[in-house]
Amino acid sequence: MASNQKQREELDARARQGETVVPGGTGGKSLEAQEHLAEGRSRGGQTRREQLGTEGYQEMGSKGGQTRKEQLGTEGYQEMGRKGGLSTTDQSGGERAAELGVDIDESKFKTSSG
Repeated sequence: MASNQKQREELDARARQGETVVPGGTGGKSLEAQEHLAEGRSRGGQTRREQLGTEGYQEMGSKGGQTRKEQLGTEGYQEMGRKGGLSTTDQSGGERAAELGVDIDESKFKTSSG
């Protein structure tokens, strides 16, 4: 039991330094705060799925992708996917693309919001 307490104290110290130590706890200033944020975010998604039903929830995700595709245009959407596919946990797709010398043509992204 003492090791569990010590481990929580270490995680809390890291959280207080701004590190995200709980998946979904981004923005929490302590271990406890991150745990509460993660739980609330998870519950929000579960509640929405219960309201819409599984099919409706999947449809909502699909519509979100379609909307983004319309905003960026087909070519821009493909470029965004290429960039996202290069991302890792410690580097964004843009950073990794630059490191690997992969050319991402962001001019294909439509910038108009309508």
